[in-house]
Amino acid sequence: MGMTLNEFDAWADSFLQRNNYSADISMNGIQVQNSAPDKKEIKKAAFAVDACIETIEKAAEEKADILFVHHGFFWGSPLPVCGIHYNRIKALMDADMALYASHIPLDANKEYGNNYGLARMLGLRNIEPFGEWRGMMIGLKGDFAESVSMEYLVRKLEENASECNVVLPFGPKEVRSAVIISGDGESDAEAAAASGADVFITGEVGHICYHLAKENSFNIIAAGHYNTETIGVSLVMEKLARETGIETVFISAPTGL
Repeated sequence: MGMTLNEFDAWADSFLQRNNYSADISMNGIQVQNSAPDKKEIKKAAFAVDACIETIEKAAEEKADILFVHHGFFWGSPLPVCGIHYNRIKALMDADMALYASHIPLDANKEYGNNYGLARMLGLRNIEPFGEWRGMMIGLKGDFAESVSMEYLVRKLEENASECNVVLPFGPKEVRSAVIISGDGESDAEAAAASGADVFITGEVGHICYHLAKENSFNIIAAGHYNTETIGVSLVMEKLARETGIETVFISAPTGL
């Protein structure tokens, strides 16, 4: 079953529900349309973490009709269509390929989001929302049926990705509970340490988190901003292929960060 860009937009919004995340400044939804959003059929869809010239060109080589990303072009400020932004938009238009972005809605989604996807991968249970940003709950907290080692968590996080960027093992060696916030979680590290959880799993943290973890006898694993945010786009990709039969492709463009 094919669909037009406008039909794809309705399909994606039926479960990502961007209107529930109106405080997100990143302009979720269609960011660049194709030549005929109500007529042209999407036959192949590409998925990637970032909208950048690398992913756009690779998607064009795959002859994709749409590129679905977590990090799009627009972040709340007017954007002059010059320099790299011109090059990116021109590459999309030259390929007649649409761009669709989902930021916070994809982080927070309980079925297809980054955080809940990571939680299922690690085997967390008794999950509750955690981590408020601009009035939106993004992350989660949960526990394990049986305690697991820090080494186990690191291995699991590295199974289908590169090495974790930072491991601060200052808490219990056997972990019973975790807070997960994908991407840049540094601003939530203090709340995670105070939550009673044994480990904070996120994408990236800065210098300040070293002493925060050490002085709170707390564990932090920063598995990489990119690595922790391949989960959501991959789950949406699988859903699209399963429900529509549209051909899909994941565009890998790891940053190492």
